Amino acid sequence: MRGISEIDAKSSWSIITGIPKKLLGSTQGSFRFCDAEEISVEFKNSGSEWTGSIPISSNGLHILQLYGPLALKDEWIIGQIGQSLDGKIATERGDSYYVTGKEDLLRLHRVRAIADAVIVGADTVLLDDPRLTVRRISGSNPARVILDPQRRIKCDKRVLNDQSARTIVIHDKNSDSQEASTNYESVGLDCCEVGGFDLKNLVGVLRERGLRRILVEGGGMTVSRFFQAELFDRIHVTVAPMIIGSGRPSFHLPAIDSLAEAVRPACRRFELGDDVLFDLDLKIRN
Repeated sequence: MRGISEIDAKSSWSIITGIPKKLLGSTQGSFRFCDAEEISVEFKNSGSEWTGSIPISSNGLHILQLYGPLALKDEWIIGQIGQSLDGKIATERGDSYYVTGKEDLLRLHRVRAIADAVIVGADTVLLDDPRLTVRRISGSNPARVILDPQRRIKCDKRVLNDQSARTIVIHDKNSDSQEASTNYESVGLDCCEVGGFDLKNLVGVLRERGLRRILVEGGGMTVSRFFQAELFDRIHVTVAPMIIGSGRPSFHLPAIDSLAEAVRPACRRFELGDDVLFDLDLKIRN
C-alpha cells in the first residue's frame, strides 16, 4: 500500500471486505483503510455514497457504491436475475451460458463473497451443474443451499461432491430417505405440492445456522417465489443487449389488472460492460 495515490478497484474491494464490524448497520461513518499511510474513507446514505482522504478512481467508486449497501448490513436477502432485453433468462431448452457478460459474472462472484449463503433450486443444479463458489475474486465461499423437495439431484453434481463449501440440501421431510452423506447436510421441511417450501420458515432455518446474508441466485421460479413472498431486501436485475425470443421468463408472478399495482422500487443503475444492472431496493417503493 506504500505510495498509494488513489483508491483503485483492488483497494476498494479490500475496503468492502474489511469494513469494521462496529459499523455494520450504520447509515454513515468513516474508518481508516491504510494505517501506514493514514488513508481513510467515509460513507453516507447506508453505503451508497463514498469519499476518501485521497482520490477514488471511477472503477473504485463503482465497487464502493454497488457493494457498500450490502457490506454494511449484517442481514439481508437479495435476489439476482440475468436476462435478455425481452425478459428471458434462457432458451426454451434451458441454455443460459451466458446471457450476461463477464463483468456481470464478476459482480455475481463479488455478491457471493459477501453473502453467507447462496440458494438455488433443483432445476438450476440439474441444468447447469454450478459450483456456486467464489473464483473470480478473493473471498470466502458462501454456504450452498439447494432446494430439492423430491431429492432429484444425484451425487454426481458438483455441489454435492466437490466439498469446496458447506452444502445444505433442503428436501420434503416426507420424501423418500437417502443414505446419509458426509459431503452435505440434509434438512427436511414441510413442503406443499403447489407452493413448495414455506420460505419464511426456510429463512429461519438458515438464520439458526448463522447464515444471515442470503443470495437467491436462481432459477427464475425460485427467485419469483421469494419475490412473491416479499422476502427480498434487494434484487439485482442485469439486462444484456440480447433478444432470445421464445424462452424461459425472468419472473413467474400472478397477473395484475392495473399498472398501479406494479412494483416500482427505488432503483440505481450501473453499467457492467455492455450490460446494465438495475439495483432495486425493495424496501423503498416509488
